[in-house]
Amino acid sequence: MTPSLNNETLIDLNDDLAEAGEISSQTVSVRVANRRDVASHQSVSRDGLIRFVVGPDGFVVPDLKETLPGRGLWLKADADSLALAIKKNLFSRAAKRAVKTPEGLDTLVPALIRRRLLEQLGLARREGNLVTGFEKVATALKLGKTAPHAAGRAAWLIEASDGAEDGRSKLLNLSNGQTPSVGLCGLFSNDELSLALGLENVIHAALIEGRRAAAFSREAERLCGFEALFPAQWRERPFNSN
Repeated sequence: MTPSLNNETLIDLNDDLAEAGEISSQTVSVRVANRRDVASHQSVSRDGLIRFVVGPDGFVVPDLKETLPGRGLWLKADADSLALAIKKNLFSRAAKRAVKTPEGLDTLVPALIRRRLLEQLGLARREGNLVTGFEKVATALKLGKTAPHAAGRAAWLIEASDGAEDGRSKLLNLSNGQTPSVGLCGLFSNDELSLALGLENVIHAALIEGRRAAAFSREAERLCGFEALFPAQWRERPFNSN
């Protein structure tokens, strides 16, 4: 009798094929949605995991794009899991070989995710899926109040971390209580947003609902395991209902 292939078996089989170079890591990602977390040993949706591979020099390398060749070592995207993997050398155990951990990996990983978030915003702007400026952002947010999932509806409100409170508060008021909810990102300064978008003085931006917003959401979810997406006080003040 031919043994059945459960999800755990498929994970092992596809990782072995990727390591041997017979299929790409992208193909593996399509075939199996789950991966085994090297810290918990649980099968987890890869959306909440970070892929690592072992480089030619024997150092573990974060592969956020999930395109590097080799056997994937998947770890839950949070600071505690990464600290545990480094402390107990879990990458070596999972790889079944000696693996070196680069110094500063715990700060490198969230920095790389932040960079990918900025890249997603730049791509969205070039695709026409991001608007900037108070009035345009307000219009995109108002669509969500009157017509959820309307074309042009804001999925994310992007606010410069050093922007003025007055304009930000008005836009937060518009975003509050929408269904589906509007994400809030206040990670980046005016200068960082302006550079990433190729524009001047970017304070307010809205990422429009769609494929690019979904990609941004995945990166934001991974970063949440390492740091907050915006200062807590931005949501602490009461909202004006008018």
